[in-house]
Amino acid sequence: MSQPVWSVMVATCPSRTSLARIANKWTAMIVIALSGGPLRFGQVRQAVDGISGKVLADTLRELERDGLLTRTSYDEMPPRVEYELTPLGRTLREPLTALGQWAEAHVEEVERARAVYDTQAGA
Repeated sequence: MSQPVWSVMVATCPSRTSLARIANKWTAMIVIALSGGPLRFGQVRQAVDGISGKVLADTLRELERDGLLTRTSYDEMPPRVEYELTPLGRTLREPLTALGQWAEAHVEEVERARAVYDTQAGA
């Protein structure tokens, strides 16, 4: 039996949901934050400046569902929960870190291009 041919360019392909998940800005930043090892919720929130608690909780849940991270709850007082990338999630470290580095390296060029565009468009 032959393997299915997956293509994100096909509207009905389930790989589109994976692409949408990893292309999400919060996903990329969470993966980068967890690249150094397990973190607690508050530590992830602190590392990903600007994310709300609700969006972080929702995104962590979605990443867990997709098999990209694990949530480990420790039976302690006070309760402790840690999030960690799975082996599958760790495969995203390199490409998402590279995207983050690209954004940082080219921010000035992008800002200049936006300014030129906005001036020409009369914005």
